[in-house]
Amino acid sequence: MKKLILVLFITSLSFAQNANRKYQSYSLVNNILEIKTSDGNYLIKPYSDKIIETSFLPIGEKSNSNSHAVVLVPENVTFKVKQSENMVVCSTKGITVSIQKSPFQISYLYNNKEVISEKNGYVKRGTNSKEQPQETIEFNLEATESLYGAGARALGMNRRGNRLELYNQADYGYGTHSKKMNFSIPLVMSSKMYAVHFDNGAIGYLDLDSKKDNTLVYETISGRKIYQVVVGDTWADLTSNYTSLTGRQPLIPRWALGNFSSRFGYHSQAEVAKTIDKYLKDEIPVDAIILDLYWFGKTVQGTMGNLDWDKDNFSDPKKMISDLNSKGVKTILITEPFILTTSSKWQEAVDKKVLATDNLGNPFKYDFYFGNTGLVDVFKPEGKTWFWNIYKNLINQGVGGWWGDLGEPEVFPSAAFTSQGTADEVHNIYGHNWAKMINEGYKKDFPSLRPFILMRAGYSGSQHYGMIPWSGDVSRSWEGLQSQPEIALQMGMQGMGYMHSDLGGFAGDYFDNELYVRWLQYGVFQPIYRPHAQEDVPSEPVNKDIVTKGKAKKQIELRYQMLPYNYTLAFENNNKGLPLMRPLFFEEPTNEKLLNSCDSYLWGNDFLVTPITKAGVTNTTIYFPKNNNWYDFYSDAKYEGGVAENVVVSADNIPVYVRGGAFIPMIKTIQNTTKYSLSSFDLHFYYDEKTPSSFGKLYNDDGITPNDFEKGAYEILNFSNSTKDKVITLKMNTTVGKSFVSNDKNVTVLVHNIAVKPSKITINGNAVDCKMNAKTLEVPVILKQGMDNEIKIQL
Repeated sequence: MKKLILVLFITSLSFAQNANRKYQSYSLVNNILEIKTSDGNYLIKPYSDKIIETSFLPIGEKSNSNSHAVVLVPENVTFKVKQSENMVVCSTKGITVSIQKSPFQISYLYNNKEVISEKNGYVKRGTNSKEQPQETIEFNLEATESLYGAGARALGMNRRGNRLELYNQADYGYGTHSKKMNFSIPLVMSSKMYAVHFDNGAIGYLDLDSKKDNTLVYETISGRKIYQVVVGDTWADLTSNYTSLTGRQPLIPRWALGNFSSRFGYHSQAEVAKTIDKYLKDEIPVDAIILDLYWFGKTVQGTMGNLDWDKDNFSDPKKMISDLNSKGVKTILITEPFILTTSSKWQEAVDKKVLATDNLGNPFKYDFYFGNTGLVDVFKPEGKTWFWNIYKNLINQGVGGWWGDLGEPEVFPSAAFTSQGTADEVHNIYGHNWAKMINEGYKKDFPSLRPFILMRAGYSGSQHYGMIPWSGDVSRSWEGLQSQPEIALQMGMQGMGYMHSDLGGFAGDYFDNELYVRWLQYGVFQPIYRPHAQEDVPSEPVNKDIVTKGKAKKQIELRYQMLPYNYTLAFENNNKGLPLMRPLFFEEPTNEKLLNSCDSYLWGNDFLVTPITKAGVTNTTIYFPKNNNWYDFYSDAKYEGGVAENVVVSADNIPVYVRGGAFIPMIKTIQNTTKYSLSSFDLHFYYDEKTPSSFGKLYNDDGITPNDFEKGAYEILNFSNSTKDKVITLKMNTTVGKSFVSNDKNVTVLVHNIAVKPSKITINGNAVDCKMNAKTLEVPVILKQGMDNEIKIQL
């Protein structure tokens, strides 16, 4: 302890904190450490051994316990406090917080190494404007650490050096660069494997050392002075800990991993039916169709807020939805929170008092692109009830999912008021609470359905309410495509594992079939497969020329073949908070060359993916992570881990590689997920002499019901590999939940990278003769529930 205190004292001498803040005393009550100072009180509370919260309550201010982000109930953590002459040190088994009394200083350590310390801590300044917020919290940074977070941006992976506005705002038609977008998350993650989350919903800024003086600054106009420090032993551990704090994503319905038909937009019931019939005729898989704003109005402007069918063009929506459902296709409707004064629901919204108000309590009206409008107050109980009842009525008609658009809110003047505060105090949490409203409505009124909630704006922890984010109105251009992996990777680290893009690009009339195909190829290995665009250029593959349609069809078929693997990724995200797309530094956290890299990424644990984001590319250089060898997904060609190689790029697919030792479950192509079954599937095993042991799994449930895993209504197929003395031993067994009925499965095990036919193959001790195709061995196995299977392959 003396050694630790000496280290803390020496460290803190370099970074003196606010000289005017004087330590007075401390107390420990109910596992919360209270530090009294001359200008307010610090409260330090552990949530776990790797998460700790610090709040500052200035003298004269009242405590606000309402967090919009944190859902974790503090664990029963051992929290020890020791005091010396000039130090108070409190510690869990993981995090240590040291408070130096004079000069006052707070530092955070993990495994006896400092991760971060307050600089000036909380300071209230004289100004109060959006550009120069009046309240700040400052921290010291090390000169070498890379910084990530702050929501959705296109800036390069390492965001250090930027002062970033925390104000959700659409960026129409952006390309390679976008400094402010639809998701402003007050979270900073460091290459030192820690995160700081500022638990306050008001607008502000995150200054990630823009002055190059090794300072991190959180700036805000008002609100809670609370932050959590989160640490981890690996990047996966850090993201898992952060999502335990702010909530895990509910497991999405399996159909949401399929292909969507979407455009701006379908004008009539006949057009919807005609479009889906094209998919069926061309045998292109499709699971849902998304209806943009024409479902409630004939024109873009003047109709928003009707939120009911335009009966001239959708004369029998119940029949339309029923017909689509019979074909295995879900109907998803766009909704917005803006109620125009020209809409059919305006007077009702006024009478029910469900809108944001002015300072006199009258509905706050203002103009924006779509017309003169008010905004639903989703913080007000009456507003939530009124808005949810609209959704409830449409779900009862058969609607299968929701697209929530413009939820930043797109335009929300500072002079407006909600029941929870001014526009600027609630702006960034509006979309978050909108998603929460829908999620809670499903739990209450449709408890047997997993909701699908596609939204353009949110906040810390929005994943907990099932929000599926997309990257906004990206330019339909190569520049637009280039920014997409970065945005998705960053958001996945910040808990929003389903961030994805309008495949093919949204904004503009740029026509390029090579771009379209490359974007769809990337889409196979990103969370949601949803081509979408303005009407100038068709977004649906069924409306492309025969050559482009054929190329797109192959990618969509591959997407469906990968459903078992992808659904297992969705389960891991739900269970552990792991992103589906992962930066390469997750694999090699100390490799400095990877800290700003997003040219390649990991799709789950076992795929290495390199999107092609420029025209005419015939070769590219790819770094192969060092822990395994890697195998070309299409040719089985082997690449050694730990080196960068120049590879030939095909027009038919983007470069994709499988980790040596991986198990990849796949099915044959199906028309939609209503045909999904594991009664027969392929299990690809990538034998690799560098990987003597490995494990894999396949998660399965009904794909529809919420909390199947928690209810025991699931099965997990477990796979393992052990290779020794030229004998490959593969084992397969099934873990079955108490409420799941598992069936026998016909599994074709495909063992890749076998140079010559093995001298002997046995299944459960019985010799069998198996087929060889090139360097792939094909072993048929019947996997019976409750029985283990062991395959031995003598090389």
